[in-house]
Amino acid sequence: MQGKVKLSKRQIKEDKFTTFVLTSKQQFIDNWQFMVIGVVIVALAIFAVAYYVTSRKTSQIEGSQMFARGMMEYRGGDRQVAITTFEQILTDNASHQVAGDATYMLGTTNLELRNYPEATRYFEEYLQKFKSDSLNRAASQAGIATALENQGNFTEAAQKYLEALKEFPAGPMAPYYHEGAMRNFLLVGEIDKAREQLDKIEALVPNTDQYNRAARLFSEKAYVTQPNS
Repeated sequence: MQGKVKLSKRQIKEDKFTTFVLTSKQQFIDNWQFMVIGVVIVALAIFAVAYYVTSRKTSQIEGSQMFARGMMEYRGGDRQVAITTFEQILTDNASHQVAGDATYMLGTTNLELRNYPEATRYFEEYLQKFKSDSLNRAASQAGIATALENQGNFTEAAQKYLEALKEFPAGPMAPYYHEGAMRNFLLVGEIDKAREQLDKIEALVPNTDQYNRAARLFSEKAYVTQPNS
């Protein structure tokens, strides 16, 4: 009877390695279809992402070009044509940043054409959808305020000018928004609130034509609206 053969550590390692290779080969034979499908899925996913990025960039470029055309039409005085262009941008590029610029310009253009319901609608849409541009958000609030003021809704207009200030308190248009709020408070006889806005204008732009104009307006309107005047 032969005795047991003792394997060396090296032989044990080689045997384990051989077993591993054979097992792996068999697993591959049994599962190759699933592996190929997995590779195809990964490849398709990579292709889809690349296609999406490329398409998105192309769409953004086209949207930017269309917006530039709309601005040229706007600056050239073709307001109605510009509106059509900006509206087309919203149709084709609703999810891109250029859609925000187009929405804002639709509010601005309609406001200039005194189409107040449409101007208000687009400004409100801008405020609802686009959060990052404080300057345009403040201007959108002020645009709504202007529409309200021109329709005789002075109390609401004053509040909207204050909303514009909340959007961008230190913005370049802040003195004008304070003046707008002051003007509308004067129109409804809210003299103390109007004076508060005048004081804020003075703090921002003292000894300027803008402050002097606001102070003169306050003196004229405050006197007229006094009960015993």
